[in-house]
Amino acid sequence: MVGTARVRDDARPTMTTAQRRIYEKTGNPPQTSALDDIDDPFEIKRPSLEDQMTARKKPSKYGNRKVVVDGITFDSVRESARYTKLAAMRSAGEISDLRIQVPFEIVPAAVVGGRKRPARKYIADFVYADAAGNLVVEDVKGMRTAMYSIKRQLVKVLYGIDIVEVK
Repeated sequence: MVGTARVRDDARPTMTTAQRRIYEKTGNPPQTSALDDIDDPFEIKRPSLEDQMTARKKPSKYGNRKVVVDGITFDSVRESARYTKLAAMRSAGEISDLRIQVPFEIVPAAVVGGRKRPARKYIADFVYADAAGNLVVEDVKGMRTAMYSIKRQLVKVLYGIDIVEVK
């Protein structure tokens, strides 16, 4: 103290009342001129990349979890199990031309209300030819949604294909 004035120690950064109130409300510290100070109490501490990668993710809407098999990422354990079975059938010669995530356009791109809308597609989980050479379209289902029912009907009307549901 010098007279009635308080002398601040320059080694310790201080905040103005406005900065302190903002910090208390938002938790965001003010920018200081002591950016290179190792003991800067207002330094923004960001999680490392490793911490970000191991952070908990929001659970899936339908409770599925992604699985990688043969370098392919599948949306669910059920879908990966079906792929494993189909791959074994392909190796045994029971099926051929196995394809994954095959799109079928069900509504073409169009301009609606002055805005361009993209084409709408149904994406089949698996498409292959059976021993008789017939085309088989499979969809692995844990839960049938209303949108899936509409797309399934459109694929039947447009392409004449019955989608086989695998549960």
